[in-house]
Amino acid sequence: TPTLNIDKSNWKKYRFDEFAQNVSERVEPAQTDLDLYVGLEHIDPDCLHLSRHGHPSDVEGTKLRFYAGDVIFGRRRAYQRKTALATQDGICSAHAMVLRAKENIVDSRFFPFLFHSKQFIDMAITISVGGLSPTINWKDIAKQEFLLPPLAEQQRLAELLLAADEMIEKEKRELEGVERMYEVFCSDYFSKPFCNNLLSDCISSVVGGGTPNTKQREYYAQTGLPWITTTSLDDIYVDKGERYITQEGINKSATNILKRNSLIIGTRVGVGKCSINWVDMCFSQDCTGLLVDKNLVDLEYLLFHLRSAICQNYFKSHCRGTTILGITKADLLNVPINLPKIEEQISIKKKLFTLNSIQKRICLQIIKSQEVKQEIINKIF
Repeated sequence: TPTLNIDKSNWKKYRFDEFAQNVSERVEPAQTDLDLYVGLEHIDPDCLHLSRHGHPSDVEGTKLRFYAGDVIFGRRRAYQRKTALATQDGICSAHAMVLRAKENIVDSRFFPFLFHSKQFIDMAITISVGGLSPTINWKDIAKQEFLLPPLAEQQRLAELLLAADEMIEKEKRELEGVERMYEVFCSDYFSKPFCNNLLSDCISSVVGGGTPNTKQREYYAQTGLPWITTTSLDDIYVDKGERYITQEGINKSATNILKRNSLIIGTRVGVGKCSINWVDMCFSQDCTGLLVDKNLVDLEYLLFHLRSAICQNYFKSHCRGTTILGITKADLLNVPINLPKIEEQISIKKKLFTLNSIQKRICLQIIKSQEVKQEIINKIF
């Protein structure tokens, strides 16, 4: 984190409406020739960049017009921290405010970062009105006061903030490139033409799950056999329990012990999520355990295969249920699988492991960079 020695002795307080203009130009979507529509669903928290958008033909009702350089601030549910910088003209949801910097007081590049500061978010939440969808009114935000540096110092700080922001965007582009490479690789090896087997061909046994009665203390312990739900099935391997259960808890419930180095897959709530259990483990009724025939299929290869788009699309299309979606055991075992020779499976999994490791490294770096940027913003504002 860069050391910031900020002397605020010559900074000055301004009302929000002294340095920000509320642009309230109304537009009917059916009557505009603009191509860009931005709803709050298109804005990512704590990110000034718009990576997606809609079209005016997608929506009805009066919207707000914005111009390149304007700030689109999500005034509804401000705790979601949604503010973006427009890089071209368009229209946006009326649940946003279109704000423009008054450049005699605030630098237009410095201005957008204010909205992602803790001070601003805390203030925005405090002045929001309404129950289910708290919203900010212009008259309430207009009178709020903020301490701003002289323009020359704003410009210097803007350079620092923009450099931190660009570093994050560069890392995101790098991540997108690796993710595309991963998807192409999976498509090359796991696409339908190659799937000449079923999951049932490489499974020696199927194990069901269950949940011991949570009101019975004797069924749970501080240590013991790990017990998980689909919440834990994000990483390749899982070795810790969300809870730990006793032998009595196992005996008095539908859960079973799945031997280490097997597969746990979500079959109800989180359908298709899967991990390899590094230790003997129990799980809820939302999961199914699969003992793999390791003479026929490499365990990690099968995991990557089940996580691939072809299998995930299969799971989605075979989900059944009204309130809770799930997949039957029969449908699960009919998942199409490509089974080349074990040697080729191992070669494929090694390449996917490498790409997966790179993805994780970049994701961790993005988190670190975002923390640095946020710390800078909070020190300034």
